[in-house]
This record gives sequence, C-alpha cells and structure tokens, in this order.
Amino acid sequence: MIPLFLTSSSQAIFECKVDEEVTVENPNKFISKEKILEDMKNRLAISDFHLVKDTIEEYEGEEVLIVYDPDFKYGQNFFLCKTEEAKENFLNAANNELENDAEEATPYEPRRLRTPRPWSSYGSELEIEEGNICQSRTRKNFCLSRARANFGSPLNFTDRNVTDVKDGYIECLPYDDKTHKVKKLEHDAGIQAVPIVDDSYSQTIWPKPRNANTQYVPRELAPDEIEDILDSAKFKKTIVEAMPRLELALQQNQIMNIFYDDYAALTSSDGTIVSQSNTNFKEFQSFTDLQFSKDKHITCIDWHPTIKGSIVAVSCAEKLSYYERIEQFSRCLMTSSLILIWSFADPIHPQLMLEAPDDIFCFKFNPSDPNLVAGGCINGQVVIWDITAHSDRLQRRGYRGKANAKKNRNTMNYLPGFDDQEQSEHAPIIKYCAVSSIEASHRAAITDLQWIPEQIEIGRQGIVIENKSQQCNQLITCSPDNSVLFWDTRSNKPTAKDKEDISLTAVTMRFKYLDLNWKPILKVSLAKSESMNELGPTCFSISSRHLRKSNPQRLVSEYSSASFHSPSPTATSRVRPLTLDGVNSKFFIGTEDGRLVYIDWKMDKDPDTGKLTTAKPDYYLNAHDSYINVVQQSPFFDGIYLSVGPWHFAIWKEGITTGPLLISSSSTKRLTYGHWSPTRPSVIFIGKVDGMIDVWDLLDRSHEPSLVQDISSASITYIYAHQLSSRQQLLAAGDKEGTLRIMEVPWNLHHPSSNERLTMENFLDREIKRLEYSLDRQGILLEEKRQRESEKSKTITVKFHIKFHITSDMTKS
Repeated sequence: MIPLFLTSSSQAIFECKVDEEVTVENPNKFISKEKILEDMKNRLAISDFHLVKDTIEEYEGEEVLIVYDPDFKYGQNFFLCKTEEAKENFLNAANNELENDAEEATPYEPRRLRTPRPWSSYGSELEIEEGNICQSRTRKNFCLSRARANFGSPLNFTDRNVTDVKDGYIECLPYDDKTHKVKKLEHDAGIQAVPIVDDSYSQTIWPKPRNANTQYVPRELAPDEIEDILDSAKFKKTIVEAMPRLELALQQNQIMNIFYDDYAALTSSDGTIVSQSNTNFKEFQSFTDLQFSKDKHITCIDWHPTIKGSIVAVSCAEKLSYYERIEQFSRCLMTSSLILIWSFADPIHPQLMLEAPDDIFCFKFNPSDPNLVAGGCINGQVVIWDITAHSDRLQRRGYRGKANAKKNRNTMNYLPGFDDQEQSEHAPIIKYCAVSSIEASHRAAITDLQWIPEQIEIGRQGIVIENKSQQCNQLITCSPDNSVLFWDTRSNKPTAKDKEDISLTAVTMRFKYLDLNWKPILKVSLAKSESMNELGPTCFSISSRHLRKSNPQRLVSEYSSASFHSPSPTATSRVRPLTLDGVNSKFFIGTEDGRLVYIDWKMDKDPDTGKLTTAKPDYYLNAHDSYINVVQQSPFFDGIYLSVGPWHFAIWKEGITTGPLLISSSSTKRLTYGHWSPTRPSVIFIGKVDGMIDVWDLLDRSHEPSLVQDISSASITYIYAHQLSSRQQLLAAGDKEGTLRIMEVPWNLHHPSSNERLTMENFLDREIKRLEYSLDRQGILLEEKRQRESEKSKTITVKFHIKFHITSDMTKS
C-alpha cells in the first residue's frame, strides 16, 4: 500500500470526491491506468500521481485500485494498491469481513407501511404561504462612487444605524390635506365652432446638381433724381440737424473706447472670486508605455520648443541602485534605453523613440533647431540625435492632436488611440547620430544639461564671443565627478572625406565626424578647499540675460562695461567674432553636499606654472544639508535663484553671501524637484516624494503652501510648467512608476494679478534690505561685545593691582 494525497481538483478529475462518490461504506475506486498517465502528461509536476509515477508505469493491470482512508491510517486521505496481487488480497479481505458480518447479524424483518389517511385542512397552509417572502416590487439599484484618489484601495463596508449620524433619516409625519375638502360644484368652459386649420409645406427635391448663376443689377436713382434730392431743402435741413450729434459721437469715440467691456475686465482684478472647484489641478492627459516606461522612473521632461503644447518628451531609467545595476548588468545591457516623444493625439503610443547607449538622466531640445536633441547618459557620455527625417510626423500629429484633443474629449464614444488608422503604426526607433568619446566624457552620471543661448558662444579659455550664426551649437553638462564640461557640436577641422560623406549620406550621418571623437572644448573643475572634500556638481544655472532672444548688438548694449576687441593686424582677412568682455560668465552650481558654488568658467593663468587652470570659486553658500535637486533662475528677475534640497527650498540673490532671501520651513516629506511659474513671478511648484505637489504663492503666504494636492501614488521625480496659451497653462509631472501626467493649472495660479511683478520686486527688495540690516546689526553687536569684554578686562586688572599693594603693606608691618 502506498499513501496518496488527492486534492479537490484531482478528485473532480478522477470522479472520487470525498463523501460523495467515495464514502466510508464504499471507499474503493477503480481508475484506468491510461487516464492516470494522461493526467501526468498534461499536468506534469502538478499532478498528484507525479510522486508515484514509476509505480504507475510499472503497474501490470489496466485499472488501479484507489481506496479512501478517512482515518488517515496510512498518513494520507487515500492509498493505492501497488500490484495486482495486493489489489486482490485487499478485495478478498474486504469480502470476507462482509460475509462474517452478514452471518453474525440477525435476520431483518421489513416494517409494513401504514396506509395514509385523507388529509383535512385546518388553515395551516395559509400561514405557511404568508410566511414566505415574495418580491412585490422591482429591485432598486444604487450606484456608489468614490474619489479618484481612492481608486484601487481596499473596500471597508460596515453596518450603520440611522441614529448614529445627524439627519440619518427623514420622518414623514401625517398631516391634514385640505384639498380633499374642496368640492367643484360648477365648471365653465367655452368652445368655438371653427374649421380645423392644417399647416403644411413642400420642398422640391432636385437630386441632380448643376451649375447655375444669376446676374443682377441694383436699382438706382436717375442722375436727375439724385440732383433734385441733394438740392432739396428737406435733405439739407436733415443734415444740419444731425451734424451736432454726429460730431459728438465722433468725439466720444476718440476720447474712449465705447465698446470696452467693463464686466469682462473685472476678471483680471485682484478681487476675482474663484470657485473652489477651479482652484485645484485637473488632469489634462496621462502617458505611459507598458513596454518601455512601466516600472521605470522618469528622469527628465522637456516640451517641444516650436510645436506648442502638443509634443512632450520624457526619459526613463531603471529603478536600480549602483550595486543592483552591477549585479544586473547583463539585463540592463539587453534593455533598450529610450527617450519617448508623446503627442496629445495619441496618449497610448509614443510618436518617436530615441535610442541611447545607456539610461538617459537629462536631455534638452535645441532651442534654435528643435530637430536636434542632446542627452546625458548614466555612463557619463553625451549623446545627440537628429530627428529631421521624422519632423513631418511630429508636425502632423502635433497640430492634429491640438485641434482634435478638445473635440474628441467632449464625446462619450472617444477612446484614446483608436481615432485614426495611423495611430496603430509602430513608432520608429531613431538611433543616435553621435556619442562623445569615452575617455573625454564624465566619469559619473550626467545630472544636468543645458544648451548655450544662441546669442553667445564660448571660445578658447572660456571667453564669451559673439555668435553670428544665431544657432545653438554649444551645450554644458555637469556630473558628480567634480567637473562641468562645455561641448561644441561643430567639427574644428572636418576633412574633405568627411564633407563628402556628410553631403552624400542620409540625415542620420549629420554628425558622423563627432561619433566617438567628440571632446569638450572647456572643462571647469571645482577645486576642493582645505575644509571640504571634492564638490560633486548635481545641477547648475547660468544668467537669464543669456537666454533672451535678441540680436548680439542689443545683448552687448545691456552690459555697460562691455567692450569689443577687433582682430589683430596679423590676423587673417576673414572677419572674426567680437569678444564680449562685459558678459557675465559666472554661474551657480549645486553640489551633492548641499552647497551652492558661484564660479567663473573663464580660465585663469597660474602665476607659478603659467598653465591655464579653473578660476577659484568666488564664494560658497551652505544652502541645504544634502543633495541639491535643482537650481533655477527666476524668469522675471535677474540674479534671483531657486534651490531645492531634500527638506526645504530657498531663494537666493546673486552677490549676497549672508544668506537666502527666503527659506521655507522643513517639510515632513522629502522634496524632489521645483520649478518657477512661467507667468506668475511669485508662484513656485514643488514636487515631493509622497506624490504631492505643493504650490507656493509668496505674495499670498510665505510660511506655508497655498495649495497641496495629491497627484500620484508614487514619488514625483520631475516637474515642468509650460504655458500653452494666454488662458491655459500645463504642468507636466513624472513619477517613479514611469507615468507622465499633464495637469491643467488653475486660473488663479497662472493668471497674474495687476502689478504682481512690481509687488514681488518690492517683496524681494525688502528681504534684501532685511539681510543688509541684519548684517549691519550683527557687526554692531560684535563691536559692542568687544567693548564690553575690553572694559571687563580693565576692571579685573585694576582690582588685581589694589589687592597687591595691600598685601605689601601688611607684610611690611
């Protein structure tokens, strides 16, 4: 005998359910050997007979005996006979026991059934029928809804008494209806005998279209009649009477606009009343790709610079630490690293996918040529893509999506991704055109990247020169490897063969001369001081005056100390770009240890060795206690910077080293990113690790956020505000689960009030004066402290001398 455990599913397959098909009285069950082998073949190791596979295959008979063991005599709920001999012995032993029991039992005498008497009713059947519950009306349906933030959370239904809460029930008390006592005694009605009127119409349907035209001439007065009217006294009298009113109307039109809508102008005032429903973010669109972005975290977001509000790109990376990435290196090597470019026309399928050699941590569209995209990899290399061949696809999808998004969203039958046959097309994967040299790249992940504005260029030794091409050809990257690198996408000396190849090959070979040969033109290294280790840059921000789109002459005129250097007489005949000495070449850098470094990218000559080295930082600011996530300059004020750390954010003024103009209170959750509002000078968006977004309106309240809203269940990793139109602003937020959410910013948070910029400027000026006053006051207090200490030391010295003389006199006596 072999003990065997059969699950309920196996009992159903072999028709041996316990207490139904096999019982204590009838425990035997014969199962075909072929059926058991077929079950082991289909279910493999899941089959309950897999443990006795060899026994079943060696069994000589055609049917296997399975016996139900309710008492677990052999350790399981069933046992099987291993051989035919064991099966016969078990069956014979069972038959012998039955025969012995039959012999020992007394003879059974069947009982005779009594003849039933006729039934007489006493009304009990009516009581039984009344006790049955019957459905007397149609069932009522209840629809329960919950907030969107609670979707997917577990349900918790409990019983509640109507008296537990206020107004839990409404009592309908009886009252005396007086209308039942009114009796209509007489009713007057009038009728008129008139024929029935029937209105009908007919329209001739002409199914055959044909071209037709009609020529007409207006009716005009004859020349004689016109002269008679103009010479008539009645006409002249009318003109004389109407002339004062016409002159008054013309004067009023010149004085003021009579068509000005005063009621509509009230909405732009400071006292605008906004409903509660319009003060929160509304989800405008969401993007996620089940294959390339799911279970990854979004590292960077950028809007297309020319296709306004309809094309947005995101980069995703694996959610792995440094050591986990090393352990899973082979899997990461086989996984595609892509930048997904989305269109509002299709929130399910990306329009383009840019392939990279490794995970992308930051990227940016070229402001002057949006078909160029530059990105920074986790391995420290800089990658550049050219999407010129697919620009028509983005233009077509972008404008179509912008026009149809509002149209389709108002229909109940709209399904995203199924509104056009072209949506089912797979997005093309574009390979990168060029990647920087491994030896000349960063030694750590690139954490920030920015294009140098089109008005200026960085020449040798970090000198700022005029950019006559008005094209963005240079970019800046930073990395925690203690360096900031400047790159140029143009080749210094392209060979004739390279020019021939570039002219003959496709667009993807545009930067062939840079591939694996691309090296930086300038390197800024953060020198470690005596009291600190090497500073690892995490982000940076250059002056906003460089970002203005204007011609170089206007750019130069903004700097009072700017001067131009013409080429030397020994220079070649070609015109060289002008050197802009007055342009500010200093910028802020955020570091891993929470410091803000203000440094100049121009190179200095070492007086000892004569070599060109990076200039020493002008000053350090202890901004935060750990990693700085972002440093961003205000789009409205020059020299005003925002820095976001792990627990608070701060606002700084360029040139002031005593401290920040404003620092927020410590947050209960870690801050992950921050962004200035592009339209309101006093509004800042802050993302947090718990999926919340805080909106700070500094003119409304500076001690707490004006709005806190839950955007995602995962951590917010990147936010980017974008002005779609004068009446609509969008906020792109990426989370740690790979989902990009486009939120519509409420009207009161993107529409500036009257004189808001001036009010915010006065607020910042007051904070600057406060810092200056505190610095002066601190100096005064230090001077007073020194005076008190000096006076105290003089007093102690005088007392000591007096005591000394007294002691001398006592000794003499």
